[in-house]
Amino acid sequence: MSSSKHVSRRQFLSTVASSAAAGVLARPSLSFASNSPLPGFFDVGTAAALAWQDQGVINTASSPYAKLHSVPVRAVTIEQGFWSKRRKTNIERSIPTMREELEQHGRMDNFRRLVGKSSEPQKGPYFSDSDIYKWIDGVGWALQSSVQPELRRTTDSMIREVVAIQEPSGYLNTYYQNDRVSLRMSQHDQEVGHEMYCLGHMLQGAIAYYRATGDSTLMDAGARMVDNFVIPNYGPEPNQKPIISGHPEIEMALIELYRTTGKRQHVDLAGYILHGDDRWKIEPERIVYMFCGTPFTSRTKLEGHAVRAMYACCGATDYYLETGDPEYWKTLNTLWEDLVKRQMYVTGGVGARAQWEAFGDAYELPNAQAYGESCAAIGNMMWNWRMLAASGEAKFTDVIERALYNGINSGMSLDGTRYCYRNPLAFDPAAFQGFRGSPNIRNPWYDVTCCPPNIERTFSSLPGYFYSTSKDGLYVHLYDNSSLDWHLEDGTAIKVQQKTNYPWDGSIALTLTPARAAEFTVYVRIPAWANGASVAVNGKPESAVKAGEYLPLRRTWKPADRVSLNFPMEAVPVAANPRVAEDRGRVAVRRGPMIYCMEELDQERGVALADVSVNFSEHSREFRNEYKADLLDGIVVLHHRGGAYELASASEALYATVNPAPRKTRPVDLTFVPYYVWANRQPSAMQVWVPYMTT
Repeated sequence: MSSSKHVSRRQFLSTVASSAAAGVLARPSLSFASNSPLPGFFDVGTAAALAWQDQGVINTASSPYAKLHSVPVRAVTIEQGFWSKRRKTNIERSIPTMREELEQHGRMDNFRRLVGKSSEPQKGPYFSDSDIYKWIDGVGWALQSSVQPELRRTTDSMIREVVAIQEPSGYLNTYYQNDRVSLRMSQHDQEVGHEMYCLGHMLQGAIAYYRATGDSTLMDAGARMVDNFVIPNYGPEPNQKPIISGHPEIEMALIELYRTTGKRQHVDLAGYILHGDDRWKIEPERIVYMFCGTPFTSRTKLEGHAVRAMYACCGATDYYLETGDPEYWKTLNTLWEDLVKRQMYVTGGVGARAQWEAFGDAYELPNAQAYGESCAAIGNMMWNWRMLAASGEAKFTDVIERALYNGINSGMSLDGTRYCYRNPLAFDPAAFQGFRGSPNIRNPWYDVTCCPPNIERTFSSLPGYFYSTSKDGLYVHLYDNSSLDWHLEDGTAIKVQQKTNYPWDGSIALTLTPARAAEFTVYVRIPAWANGASVAVNGKPESAVKAGEYLPLRRTWKPADRVSLNFPMEAVPVAANPRVAEDRGRVAVRRGPMIYCMEELDQERGVALADVSVNFSEHSREFRNEYKADLLDGIVVLHHRGGAYELASASEALYATVNPAPRKTRPVDLTFVPYYVWANRQPSAMQVWVPYMTT
């Protein structure tokens, strides 16, 4: 270990900035800094001095390379509207029922048995502890939004049971006990055993709970494992053993711990893990699958396990936000371009292959065989949130919105008790065999139950994604009935009220109430899909409104100033890149931020999805909107006059010479529903991409 050296925060930031400019930060320092907070880190007047309840989902308040700074969950109230329903269900149904499932499947007994309070054997896979930590993560953000005394008492009790098993060394994990003690942190078990992954989720859950309650019990336990067990024994020094994260997660958790406690060694450790340690030789296919074990900056494309890759990108972006390493930013942008141009589903989901739960080749985006794990879509949103903090660019928010409304929202049933592990874009119930032989793609539990609590923590933390502050003003990222009660970075208190029926309607009214008349910029996001959008301030139209950008509105703002936005909400067909083989000759339908699908049960009697097509002829290309309050918790349904191919006769050949005349069709009324609501009724065929005809 290197000797510690105290430096002032100003000296430290100056050194980092000059080093980054010189390009010397491509390889992180392979020795750890002092265990103490940097002098002045919590001095009054620094952004890092935020009280525990004022720290956002990621606390970028003092991140030197962050252009945007998070607003805490508690500062935003999502009111009656689209997301309030989902969040109410999440708090009242999802979180409590998942707690019951965790108990039923032995996740808490795994802790109790180690202190003699349960005679049950260890249950679940080796990463089962993370299920508890993600659940606590969701509870933490939920408690920032509402007072839940019983939930608080239950969680406090669980945390006491968790920390009770911590060993004097700081080690805390229920799986590597008894005859498995010798396996702890071995190379094999670092590659596959998820010890660092579980620690990462412990830290994230602990930090969320601390930011909601001020209770640092679990966070202190996680920090003890890092400071007393990991750092003295594992790292780059000759007397230390290497670290392979195996499943990236610890990297972003360590940096968030630094943002909370100010211990610089946690950033150094994250950088070391991201860089990899060549003292251990790892099989090339493992490096691909794990998305770790080699320098992050050597990556040129997304590959391997999709969740691992997304979480690695989250950690790498966090590392950039604290260090400004230009090689990281270059790599992150290369990988992001690969994501949006070759690897992402139209729903914002990622991960094409069931094998390895992995990315496929470029443009390999199957529909019925799509994996699209819910956790991977969440990882996509988390990564883009960090890229947005680093850049302030709307293209990252567009991906957040796409994933949130579609590939993430589809992961939880409307009643909040059943979950999709995978999210395909076509489905045939007759050909599907799900978890433990279930015919349902939504289930209340999975033996690998990473996705349900991950969705819960995402919905709990959602208010923290609506706004950010910058040195010159306020950014508005997402739209729904909501209110903000916060302050600008110069200390000016401000309230913002959103009134809208978004995403069903494109009309949004923002009322700004600064505590005093003040000059600053309000950046309102114009979604990339909103060509033809209009914006007015106090009734006066704004020029230079451009889709896919933030519109800067700089003026002296006074109480009750009003910004009106109007986004066109026509349903439009979307085509895929022709290299996406399964989508050639097909279209998806988008309305606003929503991707739509067809479920067979909504179609005319006798119409099979395999036979239908949409009609782009001159008089039939329109889609008619209908809001149905009594269907699937209230949705806008799309109606379209399409066609159904005449059924082939039993004697018709399987293959035949091409006939230049188009195949005969009969007109049929087609019904589309938002993708996120599919599989909430009886099992039914579903498809997103539909063939089209032009005659």
